[in-house]
This record gives sequence, structure tokens and C-alpha cells, in this order.
Amino acid sequence: MGELVDLYAEGDLSGVVTGVAPRWRVRAENLPHAATQVLLRDGRGRVYVHRRTATKDIYPGAHDAWAGGVIASGEDIDAGAQRELAEELGVTSRIRPCFRYWYRDEQANYLACVYEATHRPADGPVRHQPQEVAEGWWMPWDELLRRLDDPAWPFTPDGRESVRRYLAFGPGSR
Repeated sequence: MGELVDLYAEGDLSGVVTGVAPRWRVRAENLPHAATQVLLRDGRGRVYVHRRTATKDIYPGAHDAWAGGVIASGEDIDAGAQRELAEELGVTSRIRPCFRYWYRDEQANYLACVYEATHRPADGPVRHQPQEVAEGWWMPWDELLRRLDDPAWPFTPDGRESVRRYLAFGPGSR
């Protein structure tokens, strides 16, 4: 049966679970679920940008500035965000919740639970999970924004939307 994922009422930001389905079915039928996104920044204002592996189930090979993923059935969303940051980038920086919104396209339909974290030298080096991250680097915030203005730059569409919303979010977003 595989990994189970909680389902949510599309458009509802409260995070009320309405059912459960195997992850393969969530992807195949684009069912509404929850996922986290964590923006990792450093003390110099840079953002950690990475390129997804070619084997990812959605947006393979695209760049992204968000570490995150699908929340498993029964998993606390905040704990899931912390887990995803540690799994994908190998760091345990403290996360801070920012906002939630619904994201939907042909490949994804989820309650985006958006966080930020500040990486400090004591957090240790960034270490990629090889199944998910092909390569990564620190990028100045203004350079990321310039690249995102180029629709030809291969960047995850949900990541573009989350950066746009993050900019509008306010304190700490620049």
C-alpha cells in the first residue's frame, strides 16, 4: 500500500483532515493534502538554492529554494517541516512558521505550510539527501529574485509562488 497521506478539504487553511490515501494515489489523482516548505537563509541574507534530482516525482531537475515535502498521515505539520529540512539539507536549524496557502497546478494540490529558518555555523554544513537534491549553493536574495523574473529559468512553479507570497509576508522576508 505504501506511505499514507492525510487528505484535507481543498481551500481550507485550518488543516482539518478529511481522509487518508496512499501517496501514489494522492499523486496520481492530484488529491488535496498538506506539504511543508522551509526557506533556509544564513546570517548574510543569502538563501540556500538547490536543484532537484531528475528522479523526483514532480518538478524533476528544477531549481528550488524550499526544503520540504508531503506530510505523512498523522504527522504534526510543524514536526514534518523540521523533519523535511533535516532530511533534504541535513540541518536542524530552528524553523519559524510564516503563512499557509493553497497551491494547485496539474501536478500538485496542497495546503502549503511555509516556514523559514536561519542557518548558523553551529548548525553544521548543509548535507544533501542524494535521492532528492542533485546540488545546492548559497545565493544572494537579490540574485534569486532576478533569476525568478526569468520564466525560462527551471524553477519549481510552487516555489516561485511561495517566494512571491513570502515577499508580501513582511518582516524577515527580504
